Order: sequence, then structure tokens, then C-alpha cells
Amino acid sequence: MRCAVVADIHANLAAFTAVLEDIERRGGVDEVWCLGDVVGYGPDPHSCIELLRGFNHLCVAGNHDWAAIGRLSTSDFNPYAAAACRWTGQQLSPDDVAYLDRLPLVTHKGDFTLVHGSPREPIWEYLLSPGSAGENFAFFSSPFCLVGHSHVPLVFEYSQTGICSVSEFLDGRVLELGENRMIINPGGVGQPRDGDPRASYAIYDSEARLVSHYRVPYDIGATQAKMVDYGLPMPLVNRLSYGI
Repeated sequence: MRCAVVADIHANLAAFTAVLEDIERRGGVDEVWCLGDVVGYGPDPHSCIELLRGFNHLCVAGNHDWAAIGRLSTSDFNPYAAAACRWTGQQLSPDDVAYLDRLPLVTHKGDFTLVHGSPREPIWEYLLSPGSAGENFAFFSSPFCLVGHSHVPLVFEYSQTGICSVSEFLDGRVLELGENRMIINPGGVGQPRDGDPRASYAIYDSEARLVSHYRVPYDIGATQAKMVDYGLPMPLVNRLSYGI
């Protein structure tokens, strides 16, 4: 089985479409695994939900998904994110709201645990250091965990001796899944934050036991033009050009 692993689409239809087209060029997949934040920040929340739901897929809840439907307070959001969240909530259909409301915090598939933030705090915790990641291995029992939220593609590996190391999940890198447990972040589809503005995703091949990482260029200007038209905050518009 081949599965696309995507995270943090953030209502960026141009980026999500580019990723899906790239997946098809690489032979397609049987399932799409989404690690949350389908909506938030970007200009096309309804279309991104609709497109994702057209696939055989799994999805967990992200903080923006729940904040957009009022299940999570925006009090801890920065002002730009909170404004975008309020706008997002006004664009959702009743069916969109019901879909986001049903999303679980954690789900499991085969050797993988899927969460948005971390196994310890599925909605809020950012995993960016080996220290915090190392503590999180105690909070899931599967060999591997997939996370999003930070928008940064990283691999945390927990050795047989109890040491947690971190490495960048670079474009074209292929992970061989072995005995060591791992936490894997495929990076952000719709709002990368690692200094590379290209959309980021991974493909998992269960037979080969490989996870491959890819970056995809997309029409950033088209997304930015929509955001300006809809009055979304300019800092959110500008950051897409720089991947920050």
C-alpha cells in the first residue's frame, strides 16, 4: 500500500492541488493521511476540505480546524491567525463544520500513530527539538508516529540505547523504517516554515517500508492574490513567498 502523508494544508488550494498532481505523477497512492490543519490562514477552506474528502483518507484534528468551528479558543493565537480563523469560520458550510467536528485527536493505522502536534499534546505541542521529542516516545506505543503543526520537515529517531536524535527531512530523502522508533514530520503543504516556500509532503510505501519526502513548487501568487481580495492579513500573505 502507498499512502500520501500531508499536513498543514491551511486552505491553500493551489499548494494542495500541486501536491496531488505530483503524487499522481509518481504513480498515485491508495490513501491520503492528513495530519490536521486542513483550514486556517489560507483563502480556500471549503474547497480544500471538499478535495480531501474526495480521497480514501484519514485525518486528525489540528488546532486551526477546531478553532474555526469554535471548539478551541483563539486566545492563544497571534492576532493575524485569530483574524484568519474568524474569517475561515464564516466560509464553512454546515457539512464542513460537521466534518471538522468529527475529526479525532489521535488515530492509528498499521505501524503508525497520527497526531497533529504531538502524542503528548495532540493539538498544541510543537516538536522541534530532540529533548521534547524524546519525551514524547513514552506517549505512543506504535513503532512510528506522524506529526505536523510546526510546518518543518524533521525526523526524530529513538535509538535502542534511548538516545533521541533529530535530522532534516530533506527533499528527495528516503527513510528506511527499521528497528528504531521514529517521529516523522512531512512539513507543511500550505504554509512551509523552513525557509523553502515549496509545498512539502511524503509518501509511505508499506511493502518497501520506505517514507520518501518531496517538495513541490506551486503558484504562490495565485494564493496571495486571493488572500488580498478576501482581506486576509498581509503578514500571512507575505510569508508564503519566503517559507517562514
